[in-house]
Amino acid sequence: MFSTVLRAAGSSPSPSPSATTDPTVATLQDAQESATNAASWVEQNWSTWLAIGLRVLLILVVAAVLRVVVRRAITKLIDRMTRTVQAVDGTALGGLLVNVERRRQRSQAIGSVLRSVASFLIIGTAALMILGTFEINLAPLLASAGVAGVAIGFGARNLVTDFLSGVFMILEDQYGVGDTIDAGVASGEVIEVGLRVTKLRGDNGEIWYVRNGEVKRIGNLSQGWATAGVDVQVRASEDLDHVRSVLNEVAEAMSKEEPWNERLWGPVEVLGLDSVLLDSMVVRVSARTMPGKALSVERELRWRIKRAFDAADIRIVGGPTAAVDEEIVDPSAAVSAPSALGNPASPQSEAAAPIPVPVPGPTPSNAPK
Repeated sequence: MFSTVLRAAGSSPSPSPSATTDPTVATLQDAQESATNAASWVEQNWSTWLAIGLRVLLILVVAAVLRVVVRRAITKLIDRMTRTVQAVDGTALGGLLVNVERRRQRSQAIGSVLRSVASFLIIGTAALMILGTFEINLAPLLASAGVAGVAIGFGARNLVTDFLSGVFMILEDQYGVGDTIDAGVASGEVIEVGLRVTKLRGDNGEIWYVRNGEVKRIGNLSQGWATAGVDVQVRASEDLDHVRSVLNEVAEAMSKEEPWNERLWGPVEVLGLDSVLLDSMVVRVSARTMPGKALSVERELRWRIKRAFDAADIRIVGGPTAAVDEEIVDPSAAVSAPSALGNPASPQSEAAAPIPVPVPGPTPSNAPK
């Protein structure tokens, strides 16, 4: 029986080496299958990816070339604006004096803003076109951008207003560094011009930060020319021809002396009678001066006119109805007439005297017995 069992065990087949699972062989087979699938996928889609890649490359090249061309065109335009000086007399731009440094700074600011805007538009458009090439749905992205833009617009509307106002101020050259302006909310000398805030230095040395969006009007006192006006009020009895000749002598002498010959951009003119009052008349003197120098010219004119009138025995009076001192002929005219109240015994003095209070006399009750 035991021998039968041994024969049965010996007759059972033994496991062969090929029947066992080898992990190395399985890995090689998986890699071969993956490579085959990848090769087939690339073979099927290579044309599509090549077309997408070429399209993206074309968009990038066109955007880069367009950006370079636009920036160069803006630079040439700004250079031409810098070289071109338009000064037409009688127009709003006539007589504007813009120095080289100010024009250079303004041109740089304008060019920087325009180049930044152009680059943003070109690059943004190229990015959206590339996303569309990859068949990405842009509707949610654009909707989110629109909502974000509306929210930012409501939240930062003052900032946007200040920025846009600053851009137009620079483009229109309303003022620049070194100009003396009156911005309504503040006035002074411009020390810095920004796209959002303008810095002014006041007359007392204080610095004003004015938001560009708050400026409703601007009075530039440093562009073109200024006018110095002096009103001379003399007696109505003065000889007008003599007054005019003295004023002309003062104007001629002042226009030949330094530094007034540079500050005066035109002759000092006697415009004539500005007003005629009861006891006086006002003669108007005017001159065109360098910007910002009108006040100093007016002070010098008053100084010289006063000295010249004193030498010519022309009296300057003041006030709208200036009284003329007449020479008193009768000295007694300034003395008042004697009053009847000055004599205590006169009837007028007795009538004006206070009523005496009666003194109470003795009554029967308190009379002495």
